[in-house]
Amino acid sequence: MPLVIALVLLVIGSVVFHFMSPWFLTPIASHWDTVDVTIDITFWVTGVVFVAINLFMAYAVYKFRYNKDRRSLYEPENKKLEWWLTGVTALGVAAMLTPGLFVWADFVTPPEDAMIVEAVGQQWHWSYRFPGKDGVLGIVDNGAVTDDNPFGMNPDDPNGQDDILIASPEVHLPLGVPVKALLRSKDVLHNFTVTQFRVKMDLVPGLVSYQWFTPTVAGRYELLCEELCGIGHHTMRGHVVVEEPAAFEAWLDAQPTYAELLAKAPGDAAAGAPLYAVCTACHGAQGEGNPLLNAPKLAGQGAWYMKRQLEYFKSGVRGSHELDVFGQQMAPMAAVLADETAINNVVAYIQTLPDVPAISTVMGDVEHGEDIYETCAYCHAADGSGIQSLNAPRQAGMSDWYLVTQLKNFKQGIRGQHPDDGYGPQMGLMANILPDDQAINDLVAYINTLEIKDAEASE
Repeated sequence: MPLVIALVLLVIGSVVFHFMSPWFLTPIASHWDTVDVTIDITFWVTGVVFVAINLFMAYAVYKFRYNKDRRSLYEPENKKLEWWLTGVTALGVAAMLTPGLFVWADFVTPPEDAMIVEAVGQQWHWSYRFPGKDGVLGIVDNGAVTDDNPFGMNPDDPNGQDDILIASPEVHLPLGVPVKALLRSKDVLHNFTVTQFRVKMDLVPGLVSYQWFTPTVAGRYELLCEELCGIGHHTMRGHVVVEEPAAFEAWLDAQPTYAELLAKAPGDAAAGAPLYAVCTACHGAQGEGNPLLNAPKLAGQGAWYMKRQLEYFKSGVRGSHELDVFGQQMAPMAAVLADETAINNVVAYIQTLPDVPAISTVMGDVEHGEDIYETCAYCHAADGSGIQSLNAPRQAGMSDWYLVTQLKNFKQGIRGQHPDDGYGPQMGLMANILPDDQAINDLVAYINTLEIKDAEASE
């Protein structure tokens, strides 16, 4: 009897939990309501079978429980029962699969007038490409991908000159317009999934896959990689912003084309020298930093990273949190840089400063820190030189006290939580593997032992 009661309670509990559970499908935000229908059909078919089999099992356990006065009947075959079981199983499988076949037929047949956007996956971030006014995407080649050409564009292809490149994990799409998303991976297997859109598809290295959908509800939706793509898989996130067509067009017009990016002049170190004069009061004439003024070392840091952080300080992405006291000091200083050209110039000047490793001030268990750094090395490189393509800045030879402060800020949500910070949330998730301040000190103490052999590795 205890087993019978347990089976019955299992059925009742499962059914009650299903209907009363707070965890279910997110509200749909695309035209793929047929996907929800197929899911509902699957739940009903498998649910009915689950209830029937377990209740029958409970009945059989009770009905045919041991009785010393009853003789068992051996019946190895029952063709009538087998036909019934085969027929009912076939109907159940057909009921689950048939609707999905119709949905799949629609899924692989996007409208001819669907808007094209390419989503590019790479460990561990997203970027996007729209065709320009010619409506044709240019030729790309993963073999041509470099730090200066992250999309692998062919500079000799005229169709690619007006391509609009979005080097950000956030993309905007127009409301009510069919979208065909071409999916390309630069390294390993990824998956493009916005749960509210109900459709997903793998990004397979060596080919271009696709999915299509029509956004039906405006909003900002999280984009996930739902294919295990490496140690930072859980941090590979982005956002899809669905907005009115007019707002989308305004956003798209503000994005750079490939030709515009090629035409941008590099930073002028000579022009950046007078701009850096303001910075010397805190960061030092040689960019060596000053812990007494909470100013980290700048010399030797990657130009791409410094440019991004200055832009973040100017726009309020950094330095706006009420607990980021020192970031609030930096924000108005970054505001003196009038535009992108000024930022490029001052960064170019900083690149000319001598790269002298900062003095070590943090003590900790180096051996324990080395174990922790095995995870960090995937992005920041084994020698701490940083990897631009992974949006991971240099750590070795930089201000160790500053690294400690920023790791704590990431853990506490002081940094990396602004909605426009495309990569800070990744670091916030990774910083959470450090359980306490001692682990942070141990990690940074090990970073202090790293030496960068190739001086250009951090650029």
